[in-house]
Amino acid sequence: MVFVMALFSLLAWLGLTFFHGQFWIGGPWLRRGLKARRWKNGLPAVAVIVPARDEAASISACLSSLLGQDYQGRYHVFLVDDESTDGTGDIARRVPDPQGRLTVLDGKPHPAGWSGKLWAVGQGQEEALEFLPADGYVLLTDADIVHKEDHVSSLVERAQSENIDMVSEMVKLNCACFWEKVFVPAFVYFFAMLYPFRRIADPQSPVAGAAGGTVLIRRKMLEMIGGIQTLRDALIDDCTLGARVKEAGGRLYLGCSEQAWSIRTYQTLGEIWHMIARNAYVQLEFSPWNLLKALAGMVLIWFLPVRLLLFGRGKNRVVGGCAYALSCITFMPTLRWFNLSWWRVLSLPLVAAFYMMATVGSAVNHYRGKGVSWRGRSYEGAES
Repeated sequence: MVFVMALFSLLAWLGLTFFHGQFWIGGPWLRRGLKARRWKNGLPAVAVIVPARDEAASISACLSSLLGQDYQGRYHVFLVDDESTDGTGDIARRVPDPQGRLTVLDGKPHPAGWSGKLWAVGQGQEEALEFLPADGYVLLTDADIVHKEDHVSSLVERAQSENIDMVSEMVKLNCACFWEKVFVPAFVYFFAMLYPFRRIADPQSPVAGAAGGTVLIRRKMLEMIGGIQTLRDALIDDCTLGARVKEAGGRLYLGCSEQAWSIRTYQTLGEIWHMIARNAYVQLEFSPWNLLKALAGMVLIWFLPVRLLLFGRGKNRVVGGCAYALSCITFMPTLRWFNLSWWRVLSLPLVAAFYMMATVGSAVNHYRGKGVSWRGRSYEGAES
C-alpha cells in the first residue's frame, strides 16, 4: 500500500512537471518598450486606475512611477481615494505632476454588495471611459506597485502586436526580510501551479486568470463583459476578471514582470499568514469538499515524498526521493527570479505545511463568520 501511494505521488509530480503548462518555468517576460517602434495609427490612449485605501506609505512612489512613464500616447492616471484615514489622498495631490496627467478622486461611501477595492475601481472606471476613445486601454494597478518608465509601453506593445485583449503581470513581490524570503517565493510558485501562465494564454484551454498588480485591458473588452460592475461582489477580482474575458472569447496573457515590483512589506509571520488566509478558502469556493481534496493533495505531493525519503526503505525511498527531487527542481526558477539561493528548495515541504495551515485557518474564519478582511473591512460572499 505504501509503495502504491509513493507511485501516485511520483506520477503526480511527473504530471505537474511535464504536462501542466510548464507552470514552473520562469516567465514569459515583457522587456521591450515602444521607443523604437511606430504604429500606423499612433499609440492608443491609456487610462490608469489606482484604487487606494490607507496607502500613505507607498502612494507617492507608486504615482511618481506612473507619472514618469515614457508612453507617447494619450495617457492619464486616475487615483481613487477609497475613504482613507491616513491622508492618502492629500499625499497623492502633492505628488509632482508637471504634465497634468493625474486626477485624484474622493471615493464615495462603500455600498453593500460591492467589495471595497472594486467599488473604488468602478468609480475610476467612470472617469477613465470618459477619457478614452473606443480603441483605448484601461490599466488597473495597485497603490503599492512601482513601475519602470517603459512598463506601460511594454504592456501596450504586447497587447497590440499579438492582438491580446488583456495583458497581466505577476509583479515581483517584496522579498527582503527573513519571513518574506521564506514564504513569498512559494506564493508565486503555488499561484502558477493553480493558474499555469501558458495555459491561460492558450485559447483552447479553460484555464483563465490574472494578477491584480498589473492588468491592461482593452476598453472594448471591458465593455463587452459589462464593466467592473459585473464583478462587484468578487473576492478574487483579478482571476474573476480573467475568467470573464476568456468566457467572452478574449485572448489573455499572464507573465512575470521585470518592470514592476511591489513595495508592500510583510515583516511578521502574522502578516504572511493573513496574506494567505484572507483568500484561501475563497479560492476553494467555500467548499468543505474542495478543502478536503486540497489537503489530501498537499499530503500526497508535499509530505509523503519527504517522509519516504527520510524514513522509507528500498524502492519506497527511491520513489519518494524522485518525487521530492522534482518538487525541488521545479521551485528553483522561482527562487532565481527572486535572486535567492538554491538551498531554499529544501524547506519547501515546511513552507507548504504553513500554507496548508493558513488555508485551514481561512476556512475556520469563514465558518466563524469573520469572512475576508482587508484594510479594515470584512466581506462574505462567493466568487461569481
